Amino acid sequence: MAFISDPSVAIILVNWNGYAYTAACLTSLGKIDFPTYRIFVVDNASQNREGQRLKEEFPEIQLVGNSENLGFAGGNNVGIREALEETFSHIMLLNNDTEVEPDFLGKMLEGFSNTLGHGIVQPLICFLHAKDQVWSAGGKWNSILGRAITLGDRRNRLEYNAHSQALDWATGCCMLISREALLDVGLLNEQYFAYFEDVEWSLRFREKGYAIRLAADAVIYHEAGASSKKKHAEGTLSPRVFYYHVRNQFYILRSQVTGILAPFAYSYHIGRFVVWMMYFCLRGRFQKLKSVATGIREGLFDPLQKAPTWP
Repeated sequence: MAFISDPSVAIILVNWNGYAYTAACLTSLGKIDFPTYRIFVVDNASQNREGQRLKEEFPEIQLVGNSENLGFAGGNNVGIREALEETFSHIMLLNNDTEVEPDFLGKMLEGFSNTLGHGIVQPLICFLHAKDQVWSAGGKWNSILGRAITLGDRRNRLEYNAHSQALDWATGCCMLISREALLDVGLLNEQYFAYFEDVEWSLRFREKGYAIRLAADAVIYHEAGASSKKKHAEGTLSPRVFYYHVRNQFYILRSQVTGILAPFAYSYHIGRFVVWMMYFCLRGRFQKLKSVATGIREGLFDPLQKAPTWP
């Protein structure tokens, strides 16, 4: 990838019934010190005119409204397509339940200027309400178990002492992607809808030869799971969250783990999810039990779909 002397960034936020979070994120973005960026807010068929209300409060944003909830993957792809119609050198995916340091974007772009061949850069992400605690310093992929491991998870920020390093995958909470790499690799795989789509996407970048890196001095803060923390009869997380997690775990196993390693990975995850089902049965959480069982069945046997390309 050739270094672009005057980079420009399209920042994509997906909103789904999260007006307060998105408004706080946009207020935070209004304070950044990078000159050339535009914010695309993709509203995933929210209630109460949330998209229109955000546009009225933040007229500088480019609002894209979906007629249905397309999930994280589909919603972001709508925004990516809009951004690629223009000449932005980089595309950023940013969760709407985040707040950022004013200098985070410039420091992330330094990751591209310092080293050629980078496809994705991720910042250091801390908890919004515990800013001294790390939420994600990027990820490693365990190919034996087919497991995505989050680095720095819940570690004290000062004790962890994160440093800029190569990653196997970047979290979709915040990833800055070069236009050139994105056009080469393709978009998010919409079959995933939500969860693990960022891991699958990152591994495709790696397969194409693009590096992924943590920019440890670029910092943002994340509410963590705001869209999934909705009160439900069986607890905070809905059965749908467990369904997507289980189903998509097997999707990614089928696309990434083959040969001699496959029995280890499948045994590990099937065993893990059976334990979940036993727990839900004992606690009388039968909707979650059914969601996990459905996720296992569909994850193992659904035909796998390819990710879309642009245009």
